[in-house]
Amino acid sequence: MATAAHRNPTQSATSRETTATRPTAPVALGLALAVLATLVWSGSFVTSRALGDSVPPVQHAFWRWVVALAAVAPFGARRAWRQRELIRRHLGFVALAALLGVTVYNTLVNQAGVTTPAANMGMIMAASPVLMALYERAGGVRLGVRRVAGLAVACAGVLLLVGGDGASFSAGDLWMIAAACCFGSYSALLRRRPEGLDGAGFLFTTFLVGTVLLLPAQGVSLAVQGGFQPTPGTVWPLLYVGVASSAVAFFAWNKAISLIGPTRAGVVYYLQPVCVALLSWALLAEPTGWAQAGCMALILGGVVLGAGARG
Repeated sequence: MATAAHRNPTQSATSRETTATRPTAPVALGLALAVLATLVWSGSFVTSRALGDSVPPVQHAFWRWVVALAAVAPFGARRAWRQRELIRRHLGFVALAALLGVTVYNTLVNQAGVTTPAANMGMIMAASPVLMALYERAGGVRLGVRRVAGLAVACAGVLLLVGGDGASFSAGDLWMIAAACCFGSYSALLRRRPEGLDGAGFLFTTFLVGTVLLLPAQGVSLAVQGGFQPTPGTVWPLLYVGVASSAVAFFAWNKAISLIGPTRAGVVYYLQPVCVALLSWALLAEPTGWAQAGCMALILGGVVLGAGARG
């Protein structure tokens, strides 16, 4: 009896430690997935800029999602079919998510890529985490001092980066502002994803609905602008945005939202202008300098401060 009584406190302490550390794993996974999605999407902005002169924006978006559908179908088509009744009951939610995240968002990004430097595209998209936080706060979620502080520091870095000598705004930036609003709304909407709706099935369904919604615009683009020439310089980038930026990144981002919420994932998303600026400098020879590097360090500091905050 004495031995059993002596063991109980140890067992209780171990149990408490296990319970206390258990939430850390989902948070770490969520942050890692948010970082992965952000890094992959950074490359898609560079791709949009690179294809701006050779592939019409709507056709770029349409073929991106056709490729994404083919990539997701082996994993998501059967699951979507099994959950067809659940999807049918929540068809309004699925259609809105597809419209914001698939049909409109990437078409706006591609349109911006015709006239806007990739670095500017990444900087403007960094406004979307603010919208995510506002949506979450409106939903009654307490953001916490550290998370708000990290959001503010990263946002300050982005504003300084946009206002620096290296940023020159063009008409295409308005398209990117609209894209940022679409992406922020899509990310906030994911919090309301119907319970029980499988991640891969949800992706396949939104990709399918979003591609169908793009069909009329694709027809108009072909009639007015004509098709583009399939070459390695156009096909390989489309495969990248279809497989990596769509299938992989969207799955990672949606899972991250479910694990850590849109606000914390949004803080991680502030890494995007840093990644886009570096990639556009390395691949497209777009200029950067010490002022931009200082702003990027500020953004990184805000991400570290806000992403790890518990409340």
